[in-house]
Amino acid sequence: MNRTRRLRKSEGIRRLVRENNLTVDDLIYPLFIEEGENIEKEIVSMPGIFRFSLDRISKELDEVVSLNIPAVLLFGIPSEKDEEGTETWNDNGIMQQAVRFIKKNYPSLYVITDVCFCEYTSHGHCGIIHENDVDNDATLINLAKQTISHAKAGVDMVAPSGMMDGTIATMREALDNSGFPNIPIMGYSVKYASAFYGPFRDAADSAPTFGDRRTYQMDPSNRLEGHREASFDDEEGADILMVKPALSYLDIIRDLKEDFDRPIACYNVSGEYAMVKAAAEKGWIDGERVMMESLLSMKRAGADIIITYFAKEVAKILRNK
Repeated sequence: MNRTRRLRKSEGIRRLVRENNLTVDDLIYPLFIEEGENIEKEIVSMPGIFRFSLDRISKELDEVVSLNIPAVLLFGIPSEKDEEGTETWNDNGIMQQAVRFIKKNYPSLYVITDVCFCEYTSHGHCGIIHENDVDNDATLINLAKQTISHAKAGVDMVAPSGMMDGTIATMREALDNSGFPNIPIMGYSVKYASAFYGPFRDAADSAPTFGDRRTYQMDPSNRLEGHREASFDDEEGADILMVKPALSYLDIIRDLKEDFDRPIACYNVSGEYAMVKAAAEKGWIDGERVMMESLLSMKRAGADIIITYFAKEVAKILRNK
């Protein structure tokens, strides 16, 4: 008889034969930074996650650094919005201020910026609106401006989330031609039009005022299309390929891991976070174990990097092991 249980008999042997491990080095922690003063506002649909103004964010960053989390992904919430999202390329905008503040005061942190428009436009869509839809090529022009502004502020990496065709090529050309050839790009290469983003829109004030994003984000039914999208980002020069969301798209993470010779990231999104938190609060699940098991499934599927709101909690658990 085959007795596979021999290798499960004790924690010692389980550790020795364990195929995948989650480490703090896998994690990126998202941060929401709001323009203004004295802001430390918990996001109701994301317990434990806050919006901070720059004058109140040091305590959060101190903790991130003390937990040895290597990187943060910044989302800016401006005080003023307009039709084009012009604050995105304001060299003194909230995102640019945040980058300079963190690089000056927390030089060990690797700083990544979200490059998009939905938080900055009055209509909540990811670019310039023409005939009730986002104009892809007009948006690319502004995307280049935003990218260069982030680079001048001192960002370590840029991460475009808008799913415009030609995004990576546009950003790579803009960076290279402006003296920033060494800034890498993490592409939101396979980003689905997902219902799991709901709490994020509370966090970033980014809900569309009309329609939805299904003309530029992917249909959740499609798998082969995801491979094509990743192929375009790969060809255009993305340094990291990302799948978003993560938990319902583990098959896509595995596809990219098998087919592309680049680091694969995934985004454990706000809805995935909120569901675990809500069920744990009700006492229906062991929230800590579900959190760790979910994140481990992303590693097992092939993710090298996990963007997650759980990053601080995971880092504390791993530190105390």
